[in-house]
Amino acid sequence: MAKTPQQLTSDVVVVGAGPTGLLLAGDLAAAGLKVTVLEKRAAESNLTRAFAVHARTLEALDARGLADDLIATGTALDSLQFFGQLDVRLAGLQSRFPFVLITPQSNTERLLQERASKEGVSILRGARLVGLRQDARGVDLEADVDGRLTSHRARYAVGADGVRSTVRDLLGIPYPGESVISSVMLADVRLERPPTDTLTVGATERGFAFLVPFGDGWYRVIAWDRNRQLPDSAPVVLSELVDVTRSVLGVDHGLHDPRWMSRFHSDERQVPTYRSGRVLLAGDAAHCHSPAGGQGMNTGLQDAANLSWKLAAVLRGWSPDALLDSYQTERHPVGRSVLRSSGALARMALASTAPSRALRTALTTVAGRLGPVGSLAARQVSGIGIAYPAPKDSHPLVGRRVPDLRLAADTPGGPDRLHAALRAGRAVLISNDELSVADPWEGRLTTAAPADPHGKLRDTVLLVRPDGYAAWAAVDPGRGEIRAALAHWLGTPES
Repeated sequence: MAKTPQQLTSDVVVVGAGPTGLLLAGDLAAAGLKVTVLEKRAAESNLTRAFAVHARTLEALDARGLADDLIATGTALDSLQFFGQLDVRLAGLQSRFPFVLITPQSNTERLLQERASKEGVSILRGARLVGLRQDARGVDLEADVDGRLTSHRARYAVGADGVRSTVRDLLGIPYPGESVISSVMLADVRLERPPTDTLTVGATERGFAFLVPFGDGWYRVIAWDRNRQLPDSAPVVLSELVDVTRSVLGVDHGLHDPRWMSRFHSDERQVPTYRSGRVLLAGDAAHCHSPAGGQGMNTGLQDAANLSWKLAAVLRGWSPDALLDSYQTERHPVGRSVLRSSGALARMALASTAPSRALRTALTTVAGRLGPVGSLAARQVSGIGIAYPAPKDSHPLVGRRVPDLRLAADTPGGPDRLHAALRAGRAVLISNDELSVADPWEGRLTTAAPADPHGKLRDTVLLVRPDGYAAWAAVDPGRGEIRAALAHWLGTPES
């Protein structure tokens, strides 16, 4: 006999309080929705593999008022070097953040959790998901909290619970792929002789080593020995780390006093679908890939930025449920692209034969001399170059990321750039013309004029989605055309 659905307790239940889940939950709560987060960890953990926050992610955080606080916790690098040959320069990115920020993932999580809590998100820690069912109107979830079952019902649920996603398993969604590299050693250590560079990376025939500072005297060391492949459960000893680091980098920097050491493997996997009815997957629950390029956490955060405004629009009755299908259409190809690019970097780094290493050197040397290749690589790894499919015959801006345009503040202290305007969590309509046409949608969007009325947008009306991508644009459109676009994206206005 089917179980009777419980009374609704949340609009959305998010499973997982990592960066992806916290950004999503904070966005939804800021939109006035009731959100519960279930997190199996009883307390926050300092165990983190992510250190790189790329330009597009910083733009998303800037649109939430968090970027400057996060930047204060880390170090900015204006280039990334691969294999000692290919120097990907980020300084030329057309962004307020033409760099990659090196900061522990825990700093990103802290800021996102503070925001989520401030917006009223209920975070239940020590909650291990054990059951999930859905029907035409909602989702029922059961969690074990210290041996006590708690029940939750929501209109939608999102699995942001990582590579070993319980949500994905309960839905029966496959996670096809393969292991890229195994027996990678991680540790947090002190150094007697810290390196002068913020990011220290090396690769030889034997393996690779990576050092990055936490900023508080501790360093994360990641090392791999081609000749010593052990299961994840095998213990790591400090002498092993010291030996590999010295062999690869030429100096071990005096590694000592490890506070923890572990071993892991890295997979390349992606689910075929990011949505199953009223349940959606985001972040590592939907895709995982090589850490090469540092795109993992960034891809998950962009998943959340793409999904949050769509869920809010559906739950507030502004858009049909079908809008959520565009999450799969837009983000699945991005996840697949990151799998391919990071996988290619990893396989090049792991080249084991002299001919393959010679080929790697030749390819990266040629690529480094070709400006367009370097620019393309910078846009790819930073996320700035990501674009979404646009309808046929659309304006060229549609589906593309909109830079942080300067705006003419209509009131003293009002937003004077796009990212500041997006902090309200609404779409932004930008036009030099009279904007009263948007009055019926007041409360669903922000209106603004470009700071330079004679600039590139002088005759263009642009509607920017809450995630910073162009939803619609037209050159010198009539009021009826603008109203039709607003109705399509923001729904029928309330009378």
